[in-house]
Amino acid sequence: MTSISVAEQLAKANLPPARMFVNGEWVDGCAATIEHVHPATGETVFHSPEADDTVVDAAVAAARTAFDDGPWPRLAARDRARYLYRIAELIRADANNLNALLSLDNSTPASFVGFYQVGAEYPADLFDINAGWIDKITGETFPRWEPNQPFVFSTHEPVGVVAIITPWNAPMTLFAQKIAPALAAGCTVVAKPSELAPLTSLRLAELITQADLPAGVFNVVTGRGDPVGTALVADPRVDKVSFTGSRAVGASIASTVGSRIGRVSLELGGKSPAVVFDDADLGLAAGLTAGNAFIGLSGQVCVTQSRVLVHRSVLEDMTNNLVAFARAASFGDPFDLAVSAAPMISRPHMERVLAHITRAVDEGATVLTGGGRAANVSESGNFVAPTVLIDVDNAMSIARDEVFGPVVCIIPFDDEEQAIRLANDTQYGLGAAVYTKDMSRALRVSSRLRAGNVGVNTWTLPANAPFGGMKQSGLGRENGRDGIMEYLETKTTFMA
Repeated sequence: MTSISVAEQLAKANLPPARMFVNGEWVDGCAATIEHVHPATGETVFHSPEADDTVVDAAVAAARTAFDDGPWPRLAARDRARYLYRIAELIRADANNLNALLSLDNSTPASFVGFYQVGAEYPADLFDINAGWIDKITGETFPRWEPNQPFVFSTHEPVGVVAIITPWNAPMTLFAQKIAPALAAGCTVVAKPSELAPLTSLRLAELITQADLPAGVFNVVTGRGDPVGTALVADPRVDKVSFTGSRAVGASIASTVGSRIGRVSLELGGKSPAVVFDDADLGLAAGLTAGNAFIGLSGQVCVTQSRVLVHRSVLEDMTNNLVAFARAASFGDPFDLAVSAAPMISRPHMERVLAHITRAVDEGATVLTGGGRAANVSESGNFVAPTVLIDVDNAMSIARDEVFGPVVCIIPFDDEEQAIRLANDTQYGLGAAVYTKDMSRALRVSSRLRAGNVGVNTWTLPANAPFGGMKQSGLGRENGRDGIMEYLETKTTFMA
């Protein structure tokens, strides 16, 4: 077992300020601080402030004033775009530092940070892409419907003050995924990153402030969901809340904001199926499924394909492939390029994942590999061994609940109709994958899956294409044109 170099890397990192940014200034104004514990070692790596009511109030007030009275919503398209292009440049210049901070944040392995959708290049592209949309969101003119009808046209205007609440699993990407389109649309922002992974979000915030946005346009407060997030969501001066996290919290936010007819965007996780047909490339299917579930963030990803639906004729081969990938995962120092998998974000979360496995076994599932804490790694880390479960019925809790850990359950099917029924038999609808060499079947099945994102013999999340879920996986879309439209209202004008 090799030593883990968190303390060494921490000494070399360019850390963000342990402060909050309100109305153009870095501020303290907190009643307490929150200890950030590294999930691989249990070491304390940072203390972030917990905003008190005064700071939250000041941040919302600053954003409200900047929207109502400031220049940002009324800037010429080219001028607002230049701010976002500048932010993208600043992110790219700091990419190596941001990527190292991500491994300090949530123990994302350095070997995984190099993937496009994980490291700093993706957030930089999000600012570039949204800057490019600023002068392309156009309205319409409408022909006369009746004699003497006035000239009628539509425009799109920013929704107002946006509260942005982001999670710990992809803190850098999701921070940019919400802030870039909000700023591009002309909104003002109060952002609250997760207290479990504050480093990359605060560093991104620091870079955004270096672009010299007008005071009050961009604000960051830190702290726990309750009380800080709760205060943001409840504030009537906030026009829209954009949240990524659990379904329970999302439902609460929707209820609170909906009571004042406010706007919400919610991305709330999933229980995604991978549908593997008898003609599939089983190595590809197992590798991509394992890439979601066993390596990188170890299944702590909203689109993890944790239900593997396999045609009965290839069940044994697909199962063996998944077990092999699970046993090949390596744990330890996230800065060691030989390490492929992360620990759970916290000790309580690790215990929840292990409890899910125990309950599955109690309900009749069989563990083929894993099933407990990872071996040959520090006991102070929150490591869970990649787990493959068989003898699972789709009605079991392990097939219904989002585990958010390195656990997959394998469920056989006999024909296409049964596969579609099993895939759609879930309260979630975020992601799905179809593995087959028959392109007619691929199109036929993917069109019937109730999921917002479907991969056919691949899996990716392009920065310029919409992302979001159906059913209880959320409301709205992020990325691309759909993403910026979430922060705009449509106005129709009648001119005589």
